[in-house]
Amino acid sequence: MRMKILVTGFDPFGADKINPAIEAVKRLPAIIAGATIIKLEIPTKFNVSAQVVHTAIAAEHPDYVLNIGQAGGRFALTPERVAINLDDGRIADNAGYQPVDHTIHADGQTAYFTQLPIKAMVREIREAGIPSAVSNTAGTYVCNHIMYQVQYMRDKEFPDIKAGFMHIPFLPDQVVNRPGTPSLSLADDVKGITAAIAAIVARDGQGDIKTIEGTIA
Repeated sequence: MRMKILVTGFDPFGADKINPAIEAVKRLPAIIAGATIIKLEIPTKFNVSAQVVHTAIAAEHPDYVLNIGQAGGRFALTPERVAINLDDGRIADNAGYQPVDHTIHADGQTAYFTQLPIKAMVREIREAGIPSAVSNTAGTYVCNHIMYQVQYMRDKEFPDIKAGFMHIPFLPDQVVNRPGTPSLSLADDVKGITAAIAAIVARDGQGDIKTIEGTIA
C-alpha cells in the first residue's frame, strides 16, 4: 500500500495577506517519492486548527503528518525538534484569541519530540540547494500549538502516525516593507518541502541520521 503523508499549511494571519505555508503546500506534487500527498489548509486559530487536523487524520489515516508554518525572520527551512505544552501568543490569532501562559493539555507531556528524521530532512533540503537547519524552538504561537496537538493526538489516539513541523521564511513580497528581513521564493519553498518529504520517505523505518551541521536555537 502506498504511503500517505498529510501536509498542512496555515492561512494568512496578522498584517500579512499571504502565508507561504499554505501557498507552498498547495503547489506540492500529488505524489512525492512514491508517497501520496494529502494537502490541507488549516486556520491560524488556537484549538480550531487541531480540530481540523484531527478530522483529517481520522478520515485519511496517514502514515505521517507534516505541518508547515511561517517563521518571519528565519532565513532557512527549519524542521522542528520539539513542541512544548504552552500557548503564549505575542498577537491574537485569527479568532481574536490571545492566550497567555496557557497549558495546552493538563494530561499531556511537558514536551513532545518529533518522530520525523529532521537531520536527514535538513541534509536533503540543502542538497536541493535550499538553506536549512534544525530548529530547537517552535515558539509559543499557533505553530507550536499544532505541533504539540498532533503529538498529543498521537500519544492518546493515533499511536501509529509519525508527525512533525517545519517552519519556512517570509516570501519576497512580505519583506518589501521589512528592510533587512530574509525571504525565500515560493518555488524554493516548494522545492525544499518536496526534498524534506523525500527524506521522510527514504528514512521510513530507519530513524534519523546521526549528525548534521548547523542548528537554530
